Amino acid sequence: MSDEAKEGEEFTLEADSELRFEIEDKDAKVFVTLISGFAEMFGTELVKKKKYEFLTGAKVAIFTYHGCVLNVNGKTDVSYISKETPMVQYLNCHAALEQMRASAEEKDERGPIAMIVGPLDVGKSTLCRIFLNYAVRLGRRPLYADIDVGQGSISIPGTIATILIERPASIEEGFSQTAPLVYHFGHKGPGSNNVLYKATVSKMAEVTLESMNVNKRTKHSGMIINTCGWVKGDGYAHLLHTAQAFEVNAIFVLDQERLYNELLRDMPSFVRVVLLPKSGGVVERSRDLRSEQRDLRIKEYFYGHRTPFYPFSFEVKFQDLKLYKIGAPPLPDSCMPIGMKAEDNKTKVVAVTPSPSLLHHILAISFAESTDEDVIGTNVAGFVCVTDVDMDRQTITVLSPQPRPLPNTVMLLSELQFMDIV
Repeated sequence: MSDEAKEGEEFTLEADSELRFEIEDKDAKVFVTLISGFAEMFGTELVKKKKYEFLTGAKVAIFTYHGCVLNVNGKTDVSYISKETPMVQYLNCHAALEQMRASAEEKDERGPIAMIVGPLDVGKSTLCRIFLNYAVRLGRRPLYADIDVGQGSISIPGTIATILIERPASIEEGFSQTAPLVYHFGHKGPGSNNVLYKATVSKMAEVTLESMNVNKRTKHSGMIINTCGWVKGDGYAHLLHTAQAFEVNAIFVLDQERLYNELLRDMPSFVRVVLLPKSGGVVERSRDLRSEQRDLRIKEYFYGHRTPFYPFSFEVKFQDLKLYKIGAPPLPDSCMPIGMKAEDNKTKVVAVTPSPSLLHHILAISFAESTDEDVIGTNVAGFVCVTDVDMDRQTITVLSPQPRPLPNTVMLLSELQFMDIV
């Protein structure tokens, strides 16, 4: 098989095989059409004769249970057909989740709360997408919780978010992003503030589990949780905490036997722990590529992906800003007020004085009216990016998805930055 899909090259796939390809060239486009048979991408069915467009950075795996013919038009960096695919095992796990949903429906109980865990770059987000797509194709309405603050598949990086999945993901754009519940964390990894991460996950779990009781269809459908790739030390402690907070009853471990055995040891007996292989098509990403993808996620928030958005730019006066960050510098225990521990500082809401150092930083607009409220436990309305700080005029200029005025003036500073170069 040649590494480059030529103009209109046809691939004939046998049952239980998949076509994998990657696009790395800048401004490259690849079009894929299902000519005959049945095929799906990460659980979403391809429509026959419809032309699908994939852009730079795409890593695609199109699977068929029964066999199909695909036409690939455009330049790929690598393209091949693989028979070595874990898709049948993934389907079996989906069937087990569906049995749990059917049982929950009969007894009017909560459906499966499943957590996908594993180290970096093993395909956790992809497996979440497959499970969610299969569920909605059967008429279910599951929740999707993404607590991977490093990449952010629902909102921007530096946040944790939940969304109700009502229809299969679009082949080209993924799941519909309407009305997500988003909480600010403000760092690229949980290790930057373990105490705050734990508190934010606990709040998200409390709110989402409560919301499941409101709608019976969602209650029976359950939830799929995507986690960070940090699985050792404090990272492992976060996995245990997440499982407890969300009252998880199924854990799927991708590609790490040690983690699987640790969870078997530490999880209560009612939690099913399953070890699964990663797909051979999963590619390890370098630190630079991860950083690029973070920037791309933030850019898409302001400028859109395939459908272009047109963000607004306007000034906000210093006096109209209520700007805070969460987490004060650590103090030795001897300097702490009586009864306070050093870790209490990790969730302290600290006022920030506007200065040139704000430039390019992301600010989360909180629904909290003031710091008298639980700022950590209050979700956010959206994000702006500081594009200019004018100390003489005492103003900042922000890039915003909505025109002025801002929906609220309580803003939380994120360590994430975005250079607004379109």
